[in-house]
Amino acid sequence: MATLIQNATIINEGKQFTGHVLIDAGKIKAIYQEIPDLESSTNIIDATGKWLIPGVIDDQVHFRDPGLTHKADIASESAAAVAGGVTTYMEMPNTNPQTVTQELLEQKYQSAAEVSLANYSFYIGATNDNLDEVLKTDPTKVCGVKIFMGSSTGNMLVDKDEVLSEIFKNSPLLIATHNEDEATIQKNTATYKQKYGENVPISAHPKIRSAEACYKSSSKAVELAAKHNTRLHVLHLTSAKEMELFSSAPSKDKRITSEVCVHHLWFNEQDYDKFGTRIKWNPAVKSEDDRLALWAALKNNQLDVIATDHAPHTLEEKSNSYFKAPSGGPLVQHSLVAMLHLSEQGYISPAEVVNKMCHAPADIYNIDKRGYIREGYWADLVLIDPQNSWTVSEENILYKCKWSPFEGQDFKHKVTHTFVNGEIAYEKGQINNATRGHRVNFNR
Repeated sequence: MATLIQNATIINEGKQFTGHVLIDAGKIKAIYQEIPDLESSTNIIDATGKWLIPGVIDDQVHFRDPGLTHKADIASESAAAVAGGVTTYMEMPNTNPQTVTQELLEQKYQSAAEVSLANYSFYIGATNDNLDEVLKTDPTKVCGVKIFMGSSTGNMLVDKDEVLSEIFKNSPLLIATHNEDEATIQKNTATYKQKYGENVPISAHPKIRSAEACYKSSSKAVELAAKHNTRLHVLHLTSAKEMELFSSAPSKDKRITSEVCVHHLWFNEQDYDKFGTRIKWNPAVKSEDDRLALWAALKNNQLDVIATDHAPHTLEEKSNSYFKAPSGGPLVQHSLVAMLHLSEQGYISPAEVVNKMCHAPADIYNIDKRGYIREGYWADLVLIDPQNSWTVSEENILYKCKWSPFEGQDFKHKVTHTFVNGEIAYEKGQINNATRGHRVNFNR
């Protein structure tokens, strides 16, 4: 049965207007300026007073599945995603086992096909010794290859220059990098251990995983990409110094693109006093000057995408001392409303939120028929009530870990409906567990 979303304030491709969107067979069949005369069997959703945007595409999440499912899994975190207006995610390879072979990659796709409420893609991970597996990857069916050019778990750190050169030279698909220089981090760690022993305070985190460590690694990635004309996407940038590495050309025209995460736009190092290890991320939340530099770079298009690096841990794990507490936190349910909250404060327009969270990821990854409200595109859509205040609490958190760095935060905007491939996956607080996302395809 067809569905008409009528009287919505559509925010799409830099424009805001009242319109009506017809969904049929999972796709956007038509966009009308006036209410059309349709068959009586058409399902009508009155969106008067609500915003309609494309579904958010999050290019960096860790759903912990397989092997770390006490923290999160594909079913739980995709439910949290659709509740937050995220209709497509790209998931990272540092699971257990790590996704570093074609066989393990396909196993994750098969698992997602069974349980994921949102659309999905998975990165293949690079190591110092799996180049053959990386080069087998089909660029039309996989979002990218992930390289940890800095500290990571297990065997995911790629630190051999000859291996990096071969991957950058020969990769058939987009390379996404985590950039922190390991030698710099180890040197800083030794300095702080000499001063504090094992009781290093969390406030030292941005000094240990410093702006210098980030710049040294990011500049190396950019240099390699420029040398080999590689399609490079640098993830979760955090420092003012790194911004000089990126151009302000339109995202779709660049070979080297960049991402910033919600938490690095929201928090600064003064917040460690309040939140402690709950806001321990790699790369670290840094100074207020760095945060403001990220905003400036976002506005002039040096930063192309806003994502989450959603990476849940249990509260028990996060409550450990500095060295024992893992880095990462859950964000995918609250990323869109957090950015709209910052929009309300004047940091960014709603149209630019849509651009950076929906349009730009689709363009950068060459995603097929997603990321825009266009006729013929998949109906991945989100309805938002811009005047429906609510407070984040344990009772309305859907993450498996059951906590959020935004607990107690009041938000004015509320996601009321999320459509995934034309089906309602989330409506007014209720998850539709009968829906399933699709594997994302790429026009490459």
